[in-house]
Amino acid sequence: MTTPYRADHVGSLLRPQNLIDARLAFEAGTLTADALHELEDRAILEVLALQRSTGIQILSDGEFRRTTWGDGMLDKLQGLGYDPANSTRNPHWKGGHKELANTTLPQHKVVVDKITIAEPFTAQEVRFLKANAQGPYKITIPSPTMFLGRFLPGVSDKVYPDAQAFLEDLVNIYLSEVDSLLAAGTPYIQLDSLRYIRIITDTQKAGSRTPEIQQQLKRNIEVDNRILKRAKKPGVTRGMHICRGNHRSSWYGEGSYESVAEALFDQIDTDRFLLEYDDERSGGFEPLRFVPKGKVVVLGLITSKSGKLETLDQLRRRVDEAAKYVPLENLAISPQCGFASTHLGNLLTVDEEKRKLELVAEAARAIWG
Repeated sequence: MTTPYRADHVGSLLRPQNLIDARLAFEAGTLTADALHELEDRAILEVLALQRSTGIQILSDGEFRRTTWGDGMLDKLQGLGYDPANSTRNPHWKGGHKELANTTLPQHKVVVDKITIAEPFTAQEVRFLKANAQGPYKITIPSPTMFLGRFLPGVSDKVYPDAQAFLEDLVNIYLSEVDSLLAAGTPYIQLDSLRYIRIITDTQKAGSRTPEIQQQLKRNIEVDNRILKRAKKPGVTRGMHICRGNHRSSWYGEGSYESVAEALFDQIDTDRFLLEYDDERSGGFEPLRFVPKGKVVVLGLITSKSGKLETLDQLRRRVDEAAKYVPLENLAISPQCGFASTHLGNLLTVDEEKRKLELVAEAARAIWG
């Protein structure tokens, strides 16, 4: 039986400005890696103390060692390089701050050689958290399918026959990564994916789930299950965060979980789903009827997109609504996404972030005791 962790959070937290500046200096070649790591260590100690002060039940390093939520792996993976054609991704962010988000996209790395890795990409994160968290902690890792876009036709197919061959090598790297996390005694491993909301978006555009979309859903579930099943171990909590995009208080996708719910909730081998439910973008709770008995649903009811604070009464009402589909004992609460999936963070202050984490803990105590 895994720990229910009623007061959860997705993982990323707002970086202090000196750490943002330090990473920019490191990327510009004016700060050494050792100096950057020293600043990261100090900032992580501070953010761990902040989390403990809020009463939140699971801790993270805020993803402070990453430029974006996925870059912990990308920075250490050998075989990637910048797109030789210098092509840019199409802006896709939505919301009132989409212009800000679309003008701060990071450079895009693509596959230019066979991929390898020298050591587990979360090794430094785990060592530091194990020594300093003073409580249960989580490690977040992006789903391997998030990197399918790194396979660039005309470049990557010089070393891999197709994207599936690249993905297979990547999954094997991930399996070794999970083994290292388990060996280190990591109590909570969380897989993050935007792929399911992309399927929801594609289904909306097509009017129904086409055979191609159906195949994508099947592939994504199969890949994620290979990682999650490897992480299955007594005492280890496995989470699956279904993300809708999170950059500078903007998002990527919207729409009900209904079109993926039956397959996703029934087939994904995880202990808990972390789902975004902070506003109408996510639809209603009806798709939760497909969640199997015994799995925990972490309701992301508190927005990380702005500093506006929800009320305890609002959260109680929404949890009661969700409990019509999932028993109350199988529910938990969290912010809907991270506060800083990219190092620049969302448009709120650290004090506002802290109050939201405090509200998560307060609501968990009020609802579950």
